Amino acid sequence: MSEPVGDHAADRLEILPVTGLPEFRPGDDLTAALADRLGWLRDGDVVVVTSKVFSKVEGRLVPAPVDDEERDALRRRLVDQETERVVARTGKTLIVAGKLGIVQAAAGIDGSNVRRDELALLPADPDASAAGLRAGLRERLGVDVGVVVTDTLGRSWRVGQTDIAIGAAGLTVLHGYGGAVDGQGNDLVVTEIAVADEIAAAADLVKGKLGALPVAVVRGMTLSDDGSTARDLIRPIENDLFRLGTAEAIARGRGEAVLLRRSTRDFAPDPVDADALRRAVGVALTAPAPHHSTPFRFVWLRDPARRSAVLDALRERWRADLEADGRPAEEVARRLARGDLLRRAPELVLAFRSRAGMHAYGDARDAAERDMFTVAGGAAVQSLLVALAAEGLASCWVGSTIFAADVARAALGLPGDWEALGAVAVGVPVEPLTPRAPRDPGDALVER
Repeated sequence: MSEPVGDHAADRLEILPVTGLPEFRPGDDLTAALADRLGWLRDGDVVVVTSKVFSKVEGRLVPAPVDDEERDALRRRLVDQETERVVARTGKTLIVAGKLGIVQAAAGIDGSNVRRDELALLPADPDASAAGLRAGLRERLGVDVGVVVTDTLGRSWRVGQTDIAIGAAGLTVLHGYGGAVDGQGNDLVVTEIAVADEIAAAADLVKGKLGALPVAVVRGMTLSDDGSTARDLIRPIENDLFRLGTAEAIARGRGEAVLLRRSTRDFAPDPVDADALRRAVGVALTAPAPHHSTPFRFVWLRDPARRSAVLDALRERWRADLEADGRPAEEVARRLARGDLLRRAPELVLAFRSRAGMHAYGDARDAAERDMFTVAGGAAVQSLLVALAAEGLASCWVGSTIFAADVARAALGLPGDWEALGAVAVGVPVEPLTPRAPRDPGDALVER
């Protein structure tokens, strides 16, 4: 079998354990210990070393109490110390980007394979550790080898853990197939293989976690050294589609949705995702309301005939009100034309506030109670508008139904205690929604 030019593939690989190594402690000479056991090392071999070994010899051990709760508390403080940003949190589990840029659980702080009264931090610079070991083996044994420093971590969307390279020297860590052609003649445009990670995982099949074999040698690779290191395997944050941590994503998502929300009167012909609209209503129902109540009600006018009947009835009421006010005919026509938005919109949702949960005092407080519930209804409508924006949908709130609440109730056969809070036109935006800059509060914010 011929070797593809530039490929890292091999006809035959061997993974050889390095036995007889001591229990390493801070200050031990790792290079000397390995050289003593690796008289059989050859040019082109890759020496794969568990990072815990470097943590020990480099003094990255932290004294820890043996009490479980105190030990766990110290571990959490160390995680905070070694964390650059939190990526995800579930219960007590933290997935973080550590100071090395590696995304993993608990910043790599580990209590396994160390004494009960210690915790281990990752090596401060695993690439430098790999380079130092490589140079030392060359000096002592006269061989040119690659070195990979490994750590164990989980993978997104995959069950189980595997070893990856967190430090490397003397090999090309990433092999790109861009510009190559596969056996069927297809261009390989973006395919890249994390060679160092593959070597780390392969070596772990021999090293394991409980066998006291922290070092293995992978033999048979076609090595080339382009000067790359394991740090080159860390995806730049600007290219990371999942770079936002849990809290960041929630905060940014909420903030951007608020800024995305704007009144839209032109919609694309695309259909509205029904599930997206339902989710938005579900969000609206979480708006705060008095007395732990949920007085918000929404009517989605999906039946075209019923929608037309409701809008026709509202239009006649609006016309009668405008004419009774003595408005000129052209003004009446112009203002009624604004209601055409409710006909053009792909979907229409009417918002209401019921009296569910409202207290009856029998005095002046009843008016304040109604106002309080109406304000809560406004919060629900705003929540709906923001949630629609978060779903990528455009909307426009029209308050005219408030002036004809009885007509809306009668046309839809709704209970008499449902008070109209306006109509929301919903559709797919003609252009993608773009955030607006927040306004300067100015006189709208009074500080005392």
